[in-house]
Amino acid sequence: QVHLVESGGGLVQAGESLRLSCAASGRTFSNYAVGWFRQAPGKEREFVAAIKWGTGTTYYADSVKGRFTISRDNAKNTVYLQMNSLKPEDTAVYYCAARSTGWVSRSSYEYDYWGQGTQVTVSS
Repeated sequence: QVHLVESGGGLVQAGESLRLSCAASGRTFSNYAVGWFRQAPGKEREFVAAIKWGTGTTYYADSVKGRFTISRDNAKNTVYLQMNSLKPEDTAVYYCAARSTGWVSRSSYEYDYWGQGTQVTVSS
């Protein structure tokens, strides 16, 4: 069993930055794929970014490519999402998710473990 805890959300102005953290307990992330998803009010949960833990290969949604960076810290068993140049349309609850197969998926249905979410609000 993997327990995920997100942190780092908050209220910022457009153009500013935030860094989200996803800390895992119960099992190490080795051989997992870890993704970030977000859900805005009235919208479906959407893929943001993911990392294949073993190789460090990263994947991004087109809407965040060039602005967001996903990374990992093996020693801390933590995944980060650095979000720069934030826009009002980035406002959402951001969720961390882990998939035990190790292969990255852009579908939220294919992730086994989820955190509780952290709110990100970007004002214009």
